[in-house]
Formats: sequence, structure tokens, C-alpha cells
Amino acid sequence: MMPLKNAPVVSTQMLIRKPVAEVFEAFVNPAITTKFWFTRSSGRLEPDKTITWEWEMYGVSSQVEVKAVELDNRIVIEWDDPPCPVEWQFIPQGDAATLVKISNSGFQGSDDEVVTQAIDSMSGFTMVLAGLKALLEHGIRLDLVPDHHPEALTESWNNRSE
Repeated sequence: MMPLKNAPVVSTQMLIRKPVAEVFEAFVNPAITTKFWFTRSSGRLEPDKTITWEWEMYGVSSQVEVKAVELDNRIVIEWDDPPCPVEWQFIPQGDAATLVKISNSGFQGSDDEVVTQAIDSMSGFTMVLAGLKALLEHGIRLDLVPDHHPEALTESWNNRSE
């Protein structure tokens, strides 16, 4: 087996037919983000803050170090251990649509582990963008994140009343 020559960088993107300010706010404001991605956050994304994101359906959380927040333009965080950078870019497409680009890099471990992490990241961020699109454009909560791994859902999540 040949070793990896280049570390993978995950890139995904989606056109969201809403103005850039609305799309940007959906990622920095946990009151919105919890409707399509994680279930709980310790706060809004602001530069130089450390935030905890929780996925209660799986009983996991992640520490998120906010490296940059450029209003309606860009967000950069680092999460996991060792830190993996994630960058969002928000590119206006006229007045009524936004192209969201997400990149993730810095995967660590054996070559097989790095490839698995990159594939999982691509899948995850693509689902996040699809969930955001459905929410903002159509007002629909798709529950893509919990439905992706139903076998891993916590008992309390399965027994919740909505």
C-alpha cells in the first residue's frame, strides 16, 4: 500500500436561496443552528471564544475554538483533538442567494484513519448544508443528523416526547 502523498482537504458547497446575512446568522446563532445540526450550544460564535456543541442524540460534544468571524463573509473554527480547522465562506449570489463553501483539514492518524475522517467530514458537512437549505428555503426540519446513524441514538433521545 502506498502512503498518502497529500493530506486530504474536504471541500463541499451548497447554494442557499436566502440573503447572505440570513445564511451567515444560521451558523453563528445556536437558536437557528440547533434546528439543522447540533442540539445544544454554550453560546454564539464570536472571535476568540471557546464554545461547546452537543449532539444529545448521540451523547457526544465537541469543544470549538472560534478563530475568526467576519460578518456575512467567513467563519473559522478549530475543533477536536488534535485541532482540525473548519472554514465557512459565504459568497453572495445576487441579493437573494448565498453560496456556502465549507472546508475541513488537519485530519490525524494512520493513512486509513485520515481517509475515514475525511470521508466522514465530507458526508457530515454535506448533510449540514442540505439541512440548512431545507430549513431556510422551505421551513422544514429534516433531522438529517440524528437519522444518519439511528443505531447510535441514545435511549433518552429515542424516548423523548416532541
